[in-house]
Amino acid sequence: MEQPDVRQVTDSRVLAAMAHPLRRRLMDVLKVYGPSTVGLLAERTDQAPANVSHHLKVLAGAELVTEAPELARDRRERWWRLVTRGVRWSSSDFDADPAARAVADAATSLNLDRHAALARAWHAADEPTQAAWQDGPFSTDKWLHLTPDELAELSREVVDLLARWADRPVPEDGRDRQPVFVFAHGVPARP
Repeated sequence: MEQPDVRQVTDSRVLAAMAHPLRRRLMDVLKVYGPSTVGLLAERTDQAPANVSHHLKVLAGAELVTEAPELARDRRERWWRLVTRGVRWSSSDFDADPAARAVADAATSLNLDRHAALARAWHAADEPTQAAWQDGPFSTDKWLHLTPDELAELSREVVDLLARWADRPVPEDGRDRQPVFVFAHGVPARP
Protein backbone atom coordinates (compact mmCIF):
# COMPACT_ATOMS: atom_id res chain seq x y z
CA MET A 1 0.00 0.00 0.00
CA GLU A 2 1.55 3.32 -1.12
CA GLN A 3 1.56 5.99 1.58
CA PRO A 4 0.99 9.66 0.88
CA ASP A 5 4.17 11.64 1.50
CA VAL A 6 3.47 14.27 4.12
CA ARG A 7 0.35 15.40 5.95
CA GLN A 8 -0.01 19.11 6.67
CA VAL A 9 -1.46 19.22 10.20
CA THR A 10 -3.81 22.10 10.94
CA ASP A 11 -5.82 20.47 13.77
CA SER A 12 -4.40 21.00 17.27
CA ARG A 13 -5.99 17.71 18.39
CA VAL A 14 -3.67 15.87 15.98
CA LEU A 15 -0.67 17.73 17.40
CA ALA A 16 -1.84 16.92 20.92
CA ALA A 17 -1.95 13.23 20.01
CA MET A 18 1.61 13.45 18.68
CA ALA A 19 2.89 15.52 21.61
CA HIS A 20 3.78 12.55 23.77
CA PRO A 21 7.27 11.06 23.76
CA LEU A 22 6.17 7.43 23.38
CA ARG A 23 3.67 8.21 20.63
CA ARG A 24 6.36 10.14 18.77
CA ARG A 25 8.73 7.19 19.21
CA LEU A 26 6.10 4.70 17.99
CA MET A 27 5.67 6.79 14.85
CA ASP A 28 9.45 6.77 14.37
CA VAL A 29 9.61 2.98 14.76
CA LEU A 30 6.84 2.56 12.19
CA LYS A 31 8.64 4.97 9.85
CA VAL A 32 11.95 3.10 10.14
CA TYR A 33 10.75 -0.52 10.22
CA GLY A 34 7.39 -0.32 8.47
CA PRO A 35 4.16 -1.96 9.61
CA SER A 36 4.47 -3.74 12.95
CA THR A 37 2.44 -5.62 15.50
CA VAL A 38 1.86 -4.30 19.00
CA GLY A 39 4.29 -6.97 20.25
CA LEU A 40 7.07 -5.86 17.90
CA LEU A 41 6.49 -2.20 18.79
CA ALA A 42 6.58 -3.09 22.50
CA GLU A 43 9.92 -4.88 22.03
CA ARG A 44 11.45 -2.02 20.04
CA THR A 45 10.38 0.60 22.58
CA ASP A 46 10.84 -1.44 25.80
CA GLN A 47 7.20 -0.85 26.73
CA ALA A 48 4.38 -3.10 27.88
CA PRO A 49 2.10 -4.21 25.02
CA ALA A 50 -0.96 -2.75 26.81
CA ASN A 51 0.75 0.65 26.99
CA VAL A 52 1.71 0.50 23.30
CA SER A 53 -1.82 -0.55 22.38
CA HIS A 54 -3.29 2.42 24.28
CA HIS A 55 -1.00 4.90 22.55
CA LEU A 56 -1.67 3.37 19.13
CA LYS A 57 -5.39 3.92 19.70
CA VAL A 58 -4.72 7.60 20.46
CA LEU A 59 -2.64 7.89 17.26
CA ALA A 60 -5.35 6.08 15.30
CA GLY A 61 -7.97 8.48 16.67
CA ALA A 62 -5.90 11.31 15.19
CA GLU A 63 -5.58 9.39 11.90
CA LEU A 64 -1.80 9.20 12.24
CA VAL A 65 -1.70 5.38 12.24
CA THR A 66 -4.11 2.78 10.95
CA GLU A 67 -4.55 -0.94 11.29
CA ALA A 68 -3.16 -3.14 8.51
CA PRO A 69 -5.39 -6.24 8.75
CA GLU A 70 -4.12 -7.66 5.46
CA LEU A 71 -0.78 -8.42 7.18
CA ALA A 72 -2.31 -10.49 10.00
CA ARG A 73 -1.74 -14.24 9.91
CA ASP A 74 -4.72 -14.86 12.20
CA ARG A 75 -7.57 -12.93 13.83
CA ARG A 76 -5.61 -12.27 17.03
CA GLU A 77 -2.69 -10.56 15.30
CA ARG A 78 -3.06 -6.78 14.84
CA TRP A 79 -0.68 -4.87 12.58
CA TRP A 80 -0.31 -1.10 12.46
CA ARG A 81 1.15 1.30 9.89
CA LEU A 82 1.58 5.02 9.46
CA VAL A 83 -1.11 6.80 7.46
CA THR A 84 1.45 9.15 5.88
CA ARG A 85 5.24 8.99 5.75
CA GLY A 86 5.55 12.26 7.62
CA VAL A 87 3.75 15.21 9.13
CA ARG A 88 4.46 18.92 9.17
CA TRP A 89 2.82 21.92 10.71
CA SER A 90 3.25 25.64 10.90
CA SER A 91 2.74 27.25 14.28
CA SER A 92 1.19 30.24 12.49
CA ASP A 93 -1.77 28.02 11.51
CA PHE A 94 -2.74 28.03 15.19
CA ASP A 95 -2.32 31.74 15.97
CA ALA A 96 -6.06 32.47 16.07
CA ASP A 97 -6.61 30.21 19.09
CA PRO A 98 -4.28 30.61 22.10
CA ALA A 99 -5.01 27.06 23.34
CA ALA A 100 -4.27 25.60 19.90
CA ARG A 101 -1.10 27.70 19.67
CA ALA A 102 0.03 26.31 23.04
CA VAL A 103 -0.46 22.78 21.73
CA ALA A 104 1.50 23.61 18.56
CA ASP A 105 4.30 25.12 20.64
CA ALA A 106 4.39 22.03 22.88
CA ALA A 107 4.55 19.73 19.82
CA THR A 108 7.38 21.81 18.37
CA SER A 109 9.26 21.70 21.69
CA LEU A 110 8.81 17.91 21.96
CA ASN A 111 10.05 17.55 18.40
CA LEU A 112 13.19 19.54 19.17
CA ASP A 113 13.74 17.58 22.40
CA ARG A 114 13.49 14.32 20.42
CA HIS A 115 16.04 15.54 17.86
CA ALA A 116 18.49 16.65 20.55
CA ALA A 117 18.03 13.41 22.55
CA LEU A 118 18.89 11.28 19.52
CA ALA A 119 22.04 13.34 18.88
CA ARG A 120 23.02 13.17 22.56
CA ALA A 121 22.51 9.38 22.60
CA TRP A 122 24.93 9.03 19.69
CA HIS A 123 27.57 11.13 21.44
CA ALA A 124 27.13 9.00 24.58
CA ALA A 125 27.63 5.73 22.66
CA ASP A 126 30.67 3.66 23.53
CA GLU A 127 33.93 4.04 21.64
CA PRO A 128 33.66 0.81 19.57
CA THR A 129 30.20 1.83 18.35
CA GLN A 130 31.42 5.27 17.37
CA ALA A 131 34.59 3.86 15.75
CA ALA A 132 32.52 1.52 13.56
CA TRP A 133 30.95 4.54 11.89
CA GLN A 134 34.33 6.26 11.33
CA ASP A 135 33.86 9.79 9.96
CA GLY A 136 30.24 9.30 8.81
CA PRO A 137 28.36 10.99 11.65
CA PHE A 138 28.46 14.74 11.29
CA SER A 139 27.29 18.01 12.68
CA THR A 140 27.43 21.28 10.84
CA ASP A 141 26.17 24.77 11.23
CA LYS A 142 26.44 27.96 9.22
CA TRP A 143 25.38 31.55 9.77
CA LEU A 144 23.66 32.81 6.63
CA HIS A 145 22.15 36.15 5.65
CA LEU A 146 18.75 35.35 4.09
CA THR A 147 15.35 36.79 3.36
CA PRO A 148 12.27 34.81 4.42
CA ASP A 149 11.85 33.67 0.79
CA GLU A 150 15.48 32.56 0.60
CA LEU A 151 15.13 30.59 3.84
CA ALA A 152 12.01 28.91 2.38
CA GLU A 153 14.00 28.02 -0.76
CA LEU A 154 16.85 26.59 1.33
CA SER A 155 14.28 24.60 3.33
CA ARG A 156 12.85 23.07 0.15
CA GLU A 157 16.33 22.15 -1.09
CA VAL A 158 17.32 20.47 2.20
CA VAL A 159 13.99 18.62 2.42
CA ASP A 160 14.36 17.48 -1.21
CA LEU A 161 17.92 16.27 -0.58
CA LEU A 162 16.89 14.24 2.46
CA ALA A 163 13.85 12.88 0.58
CA ARG A 164 16.10 11.73 -2.27
CA TRP A 165 18.20 9.71 0.18
CA ALA A 166 15.16 8.43 2.09
CA ASP A 167 13.31 7.36 -1.06
CA ARG A 168 16.20 5.75 -2.91
CA PRO A 169 16.05 2.02 -3.53
CA VAL A 170 18.28 0.41 -0.92
CA PRO A 171 21.03 -1.47 -2.78
CA GLU A 172 21.01 -5.22 -2.30
CA ASP A 173 24.78 -5.52 -1.98
CA GLY A 174 24.97 -7.46 1.29
CA ARG A 175 26.19 -4.44 3.28
CA ASP A 176 24.69 -3.78 6.71
CA ARG A 177 22.59 -0.61 6.66
CA GLN A 178 21.30 0.68 9.98
CA PRO A 179 18.81 3.45 10.73
CA VAL A 180 20.48 6.87 10.70
CA PHE A 181 18.69 9.95 11.98
CA VAL A 182 19.42 13.18 10.10
CA PHE A 183 17.94 16.52 11.07
CA ALA A 184 18.52 20.14 10.20
CA HIS A 185 17.10 23.36 11.53
CA GLY A 186 17.20 26.69 9.80
CA VAL A 187 15.84 29.42 12.03
CA PRO A 188 16.37 33.16 12.37
CA ALA A 189 18.63 33.72 15.37
CA ARG A 190 21.08 36.13 16.94
CA PRO A 191 24.70 35.08 17.49
